[in-house]
Amino acid sequence: MNKVELAEAISSKVGAPRKQIEDVLEAFEEVVTQTIKGGSEVTLTGFGTFSARRRTARMGVNPQKPTERIQIPEVVVPKFKAGKSLKDALKA
Repeated sequence: MNKVELAEAISSKVGAPRKQIEDVLEAFEEVVTQTIKGGSEVTLTGFGTFSARRRTARMGVNPQKPTERIQIPEVVVPKFKAGKSLKDALKA
């Protein structure tokens, strides 16, 4: 399901115009991105938590030359931890 399909599904469930739902989804993305970029978490109780995680620098293997070792730099990556309600819904 892509963003347009999600907006359409929410629109039919809520009864709001699809364009309005698309605007809400874009605002949600922006708020979550800015919040985790700032070092905080976004928690939707029961659904899950969005956060940023720092992946430390490490040595790796060059995929083009497997005998060559390369330094992989430290990077910040997004992380999502599913909440209890979401986990339980998937088990059923």
